[in-house]
Amino acid sequence: MDWVQREIELPRFGKGFHPITRHIVEALPELRQFQRGLLHVFLQHTSASLTINESADPDVAADLDRLLDHLVPEGFRYVHTVEGADDMPGHGKCSILGCSVLIPVRNGRLALGTWQGIFLCEHRRHNSGRRIVLTLFGQKASE
Repeated sequence: MDWVQREIELPRFGKGFHPITRHIVEALPELRQFQRGLLHVFLQHTSASLTINESADPDVAADLDRLLDHLVPEGFRYVHTVEGADDMPGHGKCSILGCSVLIPVRNGRLALGTWQGIFLCEHRRHNSGRRIVLTLFGQKASE
């Protein structure tokens, strides 16, 4: 079993759902060497999240952001407010979606479905940037 682990900083994004599959694949050139395995993507923050969803139509990402705003609104009477009106809703949205995804690897590629992509779900209007840990493990192709 072979392992690769790398921490990367994503570009700073505004609030919304942002496709990051390309950033992940570019950060892992070793991916092409893996016959089969798994890629674990872990976000080191608690007011943003990760998800896999349709990446072909950007309207899906916009609608998902609006849906979460409806489910976890800023106007709720939160106790934790010291970091701004969008902070506690960000924590709530992260708890709903989660801070990691696990993707199968097959023949040197992420085995995502035809329309699937990995998204950073940025729940705050202002943030200091986001870091993710990529852990790739599996069997490399025979040489």
